[in-house]
Amino acid sequence: MKYALVCWMALLLMGLPAANAEAGGQSYTAETSIAEVMNDPVFGEAGRLLFPVDAGYFHGDTLGSLSMTWYNGIDPDKTVEICNFLHDRAAAGETIFYDIYTDAEKAADPGKADTGLFFFKGNPGEKFAVCNAGGGFAYVGAMHDSFPHALELSKMGYNAFALIYRPGWDTAMEDLARAISFIFEHAEELEVDTDCYSLWGGSAGARMAADVGSYGTAAFGGDDLPQAGCVVMQYTGHSDWQETDPPTYVCVGTRDGIANWRTMQRRIEAMSAAGIPTEFHAYEGLPHGFGLGTGTAAEGWINDAVAFWRAQMQ
Repeated sequence: MKYALVCWMALLLMGLPAANAEAGGQSYTAETSIAEVMNDPVFGEAGRLLFPVDAGYFHGDTLGSLSMTWYNGIDPDKTVEICNFLHDRAAAGETIFYDIYTDAEKAADPGKADTGLFFFKGNPGEKFAVCNAGGGFAYVGAMHDSFPHALELSKMGYNAFALIYRPGWDTAMEDLARAISFIFEHAEELEVDTDCYSLWGGSAGARMAADVGSYGTAAFGGDDLPQAGCVVMQYTGHSDWQETDPPTYVCVGTRDGIANWRTMQRRIEAMSAAGIPTEFHAYEGLPHGFGLGTGTAAEGWINDAVAFWRAQMQ
């Protein structure tokens, strides 16, 4: 016991993170293998859900070499930061992952074992956001399309959740509705304010956010809950909307070969004409799946989106 304490103090004096020292590990780097992160005991069973369950949709052996189908501009520094953030929180004894289905439900439908919420905790009592990655409803590209967003939101003080859902539109919608219901049910334990919550998503995840925003959680098997206060969407060709839709923020690149930016613009213009608060940004030359857009014309868009969300809180 004395030896462990001395080692911990020595590492602290050397400037290494205390949480990592307590866990007996070291910070991940761009050279750390993806397998090492997934199998790190600090994450338990949740480690395998940090990256796509279907390994055919991601490539690269290390955090720095990660690439994913349909995505562009994956930032190795952000990938490393996310993994270290979650590692350190878990090592400090915080809960970073929540199952949204019971053991009995997962036994009855094994696919539900591949779901859950990664929690990027912000300030206690602050509002929450649910971030939904895309992946063509074939896989969940969270490490680029929802984890970075959730991390940045938590830095701003908001409580952000990144949903790992089952591929397929029907199952994805069921999982999102269940996830929001779970957050409402456990709001006190999670220390979140459920008023004016926001739904975020990119590509397929944006369709999920938009549909729950339009039709509500009960329409997809969840509890009958208040409508989201704001929807934030990136690069999707989704065109459906209702006159009762929540305020909506949209951004997309003009060279997106998957989601035409003009389709998104027309939807937003129609919503705006119906009196729904909206904001639209098309970034010149950007392709599909730019995520946070670090180092591109879209860099900083998330600050605009948060400002839009805050305006709805008034």
